[in-house]
Amino acid sequence: MTDSETCTLCDLPLSSTAVENDAGERFCCQGCRQITATLAEREDLSTDADPAEIDAALDSGDRDVPDDYETTFLSIDGMHCATCETFIESQAAAHDNVAGADASYITDAVRIDHDPEAIGESGLRELLSGLGYQAYSRDDPLAERRAEDDELMRLVVGVTFGMAIMMTYVALIYPLYFGGLWYPEPQAEFLAEMLAGTSASYPFLVMGLLTGFVLLYTGGPILKGAYVSLKTRQPNMDLLIAVAATSAWLYSTIAIFVESGIPSLYYDVTLTVILVVTAGGYYENQIKQRANDRLAGLTEAQVDEAHRYEGDGSTTAVDIEELSAGEEILVREGERVPVDGSVADGEGTVDEAVVTGESLPVGKTAGDEVVGGSLLQDGSLVVEVGEGADSSIDRLTDMVWDLQSANHGIQQLADRLATIFVPLVFALAVTVGVAYFLLGATLSTTILTALTVMIVSCPCALGLATPLAIASSVREALERSIVVFDETIFERLRDVDVVIFDKTGTLTTGDMQVLDAEGPDDLFEQAALLETHSSHPVAGAIVDRYGPNEAATDGGVADSTASEDGGPDTADPMDNRVADFRSYATGVGGTVDGTELLVGTVGLFAEQGWTVPEELERRAETARKEGNAPVVVGRDGTAEAIAVVGDQPREDWEDVVEMLTDRGIEVAVLTGDSKEASATFAAHPGIDEVFAGVPPEAKAETVRQYGAGRQTVMVGDGTNDAPALATADLGIALGSGTALAADAADVAIVDDSLSSLETVFDLAAAANTRVKQNIGWAFCYNGVAIPLAIVGLLNPLFAAVAMAFSSLLVVTNSSRSLL
Repeated sequence: MTDSETCTLCDLPLSSTAVENDAGERFCCQGCRQITATLAEREDLSTDADPAEIDAALDSGDRDVPDDYETTFLSIDGMHCATCETFIESQAAAHDNVAGADASYITDAVRIDHDPEAIGESGLRELLSGLGYQAYSRDDPLAERRAEDDELMRLVVGVTFGMAIMMTYVALIYPLYFGGLWYPEPQAEFLAEMLAGTSASYPFLVMGLLTGFVLLYTGGPILKGAYVSLKTRQPNMDLLIAVAATSAWLYSTIAIFVESGIPSLYYDVTLTVILVVTAGGYYENQIKQRANDRLAGLTEAQVDEAHRYEGDGSTTAVDIEELSAGEEILVREGERVPVDGSVADGEGTVDEAVVTGESLPVGKTAGDEVVGGSLLQDGSLVVEVGEGADSSIDRLTDMVWDLQSANHGIQQLADRLATIFVPLVFALAVTVGVAYFLLGATLSTTILTALTVMIVSCPCALGLATPLAIASSVREALERSIVVFDETIFERLRDVDVVIFDKTGTLTTGDMQVLDAEGPDDLFEQAALLETHSSHPVAGAIVDRYGPNEAATDGGVADSTASEDGGPDTADPMDNRVADFRSYATGVGGTVDGTELLVGTVGLFAEQGWTVPEELERRAETARKEGNAPVVVGRDGTAEAIAVVGDQPREDWEDVVEMLTDRGIEVAVLTGDSKEASATFAAHPGIDEVFAGVPPEAKAETVRQYGAGRQTVMVGDGTNDAPALATADLGIALGSGTALAADAADVAIVDDSLSSLETVFDLAAAANTRVKQNIGWAFCYNGVAIPLAIVGLLNPLFAAVAMAFSSLLVVTNSSRSLL
């Protein structure tokens, strides 16, 4: 396909709706043309798009996947940082029959392009399982449950063994370290003599073995993360924690054999680091899993099978991969359109909101284009498969994955510090040990001195600083109905320049309701009876407003009452009032109480030869321009009433916009609806830009260009917003949004309250401050303790007290309320 056949902005294929600007550039829609014009007027924004970057974000085909290869998604247990992504991708790509792999630790999944004949899904699971990672099918809830149980078992076993070891410390070791404070002097002296004996080393060795087991079993994922960080040459927090825990265990074990009297045991340090970090990680994962259904459950709109329409009128079920351009498929009421194409025959109402963001369903007849992933709400369609035989929802899903998995972005602050601190501690310990040996110290003294420096440098508080602060912040956010999917938001939300809102379902309620009506009440009540037989959302709004209380409906669909023999209850008086029901692409018709009724658009009335007064036509045209759905109601050949259906702005949207402008943040709005439907928001002084008629792919590209060089936040709720949410520096999904939007987002506001956006900003700022406080204190301790240890002025007893106090301070600081 040549450049002339694609949109200048979003690179979508051009269709009959293509438009041009004065410069001769062609666009797929008015929205893309408006965006380009707006960006061109802004001197501070670049309109130059790097084609390579656009292709990487918008065209999943650039993965260079051979034609006979398949794409498989697997869930991966054990991923928790960008280093894990790198390792998993390298493991998969090393196989000869794998073309490429993209991992995402945020969704705990990996996408693999592979030769199905050479290596299938089972082979891929085996390839990626090991070293603490476990790969399983994304639709295998049992495997996911086993992974969760294994994580819990590690924690339970560690706590059980840890309690047994700590009882020994409390009963025997701590009293001696603290001068027998809770034992009388005779008993303390006896205890000291007993523990100083040769036979006392056996209990110490048992403590060492038990601690070693906790280190290897409960701390296994941490040790695995440390190994992976070394293998990928990306030192991370796991390496920092592993060094601390392992050094404490090694020092204590060696001390049992080489120290006379009561040895200096730091098994409690190993236990504390492993158990607290593991518990924090388990807590964070539980919170994440409560709201993150992973990519496997986020593709409900994708269709794997289609009903190919044969010439004799029969259909054959086939995989969508077997479809070719020009073939015809049958789509029945309630089914999703499998692939993009055009209507060859039939008529129906299609809800395209999942893909296009349009708030109102669209009537489709022969010649109209349909998009894959959209839902046929009523009627039936014969669809001619379009070029490429693919689906818009598939492209959206691929785009979200590409943007998200490629966005390794900003690592945790502590991880970045670890890349410097960990090698420095190793180098310092080795240097001190060599210096002591050259000055004449024995080999055992040299080793113990080096390990002493390592223990004193043990970043216990630093290892706890970030996980505890993040766990506390995530918990407090959840208490306020805010779910954090990616903890790096506490760093990324500091200096936001632009907040971009989706309109439908975000700034508006997204629920269809009657906004205005004019006409006889009895006519509207009869229309509501007729609409109970339709599944159209507009019909649901009419029924909600005018339907009888005894009508049991579900989104405008009548709930048939069954008789005792399982058949329909023909005695239902409401059912008897409606006869000869007919469904059209743009409305319904039938007989109610013996009167012929027609309910729908002005166009439907014209098609059926019914009369529409000029005043009603003008009212309908005005409502349509405002982005609402005008519903004309008539009886016996003449239109007598009109109802305007649409969704309303949220009550708190203006307060949210003012809150952002008060913080000096620029506000913009993106929507798939018309310019007229967005007029309310465009008129607000706090909103800088409103981009209307924007397709999903253009939303992502608009976010990329509009936010170029600035920190950008995208707030949305629908699947069509997912690419934009993933493109933005930070994505926020409202609770009413689809699963795909939540997957692409970094934060989800579960209670669907737009006003909670202010809480998100406040929590992020407070959490970021808390992390810095904890890390600052941790480094302050190390800055004082390490020099004292190097010159031999730090007693191991005081070192243990200082480390415990440092960790306690971090824990206490993390437990304080953020707001």
